[in-house]
Amino acid sequence: MGAPVAAAAALANTRAGRRIAIGVLLFFTLVGGMLLTPLIAIPFAISGEQVATETKAPADPVANGDWGYPLAGGYSKGRGFGYNPVVGCSYCSTNHKGYDMAQGCGAAIHAAGPGRIITAGSFYGWGNTVRVDHGGGLVTLYGHMQWGSLRVSVGDAVAAGTALGAEGNTGRSFGCHLHYEVQRDGVPIDPQPFMAAFGLPLR
Repeated sequence: MGAPVAAAAALANTRAGRRIAIGVLLFFTLVGGMLLTPLIAIPFAISGEQVATETKAPADPVANGDWGYPLAGGYSKGRGFGYNPVVGCSYCSTNHKGYDMAQGCGAAIHAAGPGRIITAGSFYGWGNTVRVDHGGGLVTLYGHMQWGSLRVSVGDAVAAGTALGAEGNTGRSFGCHLHYEVQRDGVPIDPQPFMAAFGLPLR
């Protein structure tokens, strides 16, 4: 038996030798684990990335002909059109001119019908706002959107389902929501019967 082997055998029989052997073994186990971890994690990361890509694709809002809902999927209803005071909000008007709907901060907001953008940015108490002129004196308004979220500019042509921006809490707002308003010749009208006439009832 060679001298190095004999020295290692003698060292292994001592307490200090066993500690050194265990330390060396732990060191190599740790290094091996660090080298093998990426090889094990890569398949999971790839499959997770595919799932994320599949689930992140935004849904299109339901449409009926040239008109559709301004939000895709279910939503929570807030204030409707008409007399609707808000408890705890001194700056909120009691005579509500639109229809409030919410999916949560950052939810995509879409044009309800075809037309041309006449407002894209700060607009009075509605904060970050988009207005679409549909012709014939008909305008839809999308208020309280997040700053920096607008995806359209004044003059752009849009169709039902065109992404306008994201749900926010700007202007005279009381939590993230979309203020959806319909105006005919500059006068707000109730969005519920208006949308119902297109087969798109608001709940």
